[in-house]
Amino acid sequence: MSADSQSGARPVARRCLVSGRVQGVYYRASAQQRARAAGISGHARNLEDGRVEVLAYGEELRVLEFIEWLWIGPSAAKVTEVIVEIIELHPAQRPPDFRTA
Repeated sequence: MSADSQSGARPVARRCLVSGRVQGVYYRASAQQRARAAGISGHARNLEDGRVEVLAYGEELRVLEFIEWLWIGPSAAKVTEVIVEIIELHPAQRPPDFRTA
């Protein structure tokens, strides 16, 4: 039995598409700070259609709390929608840290 299964800290991956006023308002950098503080790896990047794509990988509860924060974002943001997709990441695909692009 692994340490993850013993502690209930099962790692999960979620791809989130965040809509609203989320570009040009420090959203990606704020997401990076939040994710790193929570021990979540992944990325936040602007999409051409004005949304921000966020990949979050980490312990399930921390990822869920991070997704709740995605609805809030930094003070200048106005989030109108967060679409969450459950994804599976093979070990070679797991991001080593949280980056912005």
